[in-house]
Amino acid sequence: MKPQISQMEPWLGSEERKAVNKYLQQGGWLTEFKKTKEFESAIADYTGARYAAVVPNGTLALAGALMAAGIKRGDEVIVPDYTMIASANAIVLAGATPVFVDIDPETLCLDLQLASKAVTKRTRALMLVTINGRFPAMEDAVALARKHKLFLLEDAAQSLGSFYRGRHLGTFGDAGILSFSAPKIITTGQGGAILTDSKKLYEAVLHIKDFGRQKSGVDYHEAMGYNLKFTDIQAVVGIEQFKKLSWRVARKKQIYGLYAKLLGGVKGITLIPTDLESTSPWFVDILVAKTKRKPLMEFLKREGVGTRPFYPAIHIQPPYRWVKGKFPVSEQMAGRGLWLPSSSFLKDRDIRGVAASIQKFFHE
Repeated sequence: MKPQISQMEPWLGSEERKAVNKYLQQGGWLTEFKKTKEFESAIADYTGARYAAVVPNGTLALAGALMAAGIKRGDEVIVPDYTMIASANAIVLAGATPVFVDIDPETLCLDLQLASKAVTKRTRALMLVTINGRFPAMEDAVALARKHKLFLLEDAAQSLGSFYRGRHLGTFGDAGILSFSAPKIITTGQGGAILTDSKKLYEAVLHIKDFGRQKSGVDYHEAMGYNLKFTDIQAVVGIEQFKKLSWRVARKKQIYGLYAKLLGGVKGITLIPTDLESTSPWFVDILVAKTKRKPLMEFLKREGVGTRPFYPAIHIQPPYRWVKGKFPVSEQMAGRGLWLPSSSFLKDRDIRGVAASIQKFFHE
């Protein structure tokens, strides 16, 4: 039975339907063209990036950025052990080897001190995942990359609307990426964006996403490339979604703040420190005892409330069982974390109902 309150649902309204219908009536070719450029401009303007290139999804955004930077077979890329598996998969897709590092328990982001120790003569890039809009000291991440002459790639897939000292996440590194998959704060169904201030890197991205063509429309390919093009019909949806972003960012913060207020005193729950002035949380997350998570999820399901457990630590998943090392924080957080209903359109009464059910579980 479908929960009465889902953990997450995309929010598309009449504006998107009307815009798509108008575009189709005007005879657009659907493939990327003027609307894609308009969407890219909106992304660049909002984030402050000099360039933005949209691609089919966040995974390809990561892989495309790495390829554009010249990352190849034999190279190593440092990545946190706790993240969505796409972060690591994108490294493999680019031909390189992921090197896993444990996370900081305060931010759930890459432990920069451990990352520094993981650098070898084969390390070429550092992938910093700003998980759920949270961040480490970004100047330290930049300094670490510069010290070792590493390409700094920010996986800001969950961080649209989140800033560090007034600067949007995804714009500190040599490149950053965003995601517009269905659960994100705004969505184009699938979709991703590569952000950079480097003209050289941007041009390399454009080259890669258009089959390595010498120039658009000419079937002479001077380099290896792929089809990483977007579609104008997705861009039409994205443009309308972007118009709603500021309100959604504010609402995400209100939702997280209300949950924190209602659950802050509940014994058995730990809230992850979150600076709501800067962070727009993608999902509302809590930590519970590992032995309590499944029973809590089952109880909430009976109450009509949908939840979702944190990602498993990457090194325990079948494609990465070859990974050696110890990742105690990653394992602990992955085993304890739970995402609560987090849609932007949740009403305060819905949040109070979810919180009441959680309080009931821990007080029974």
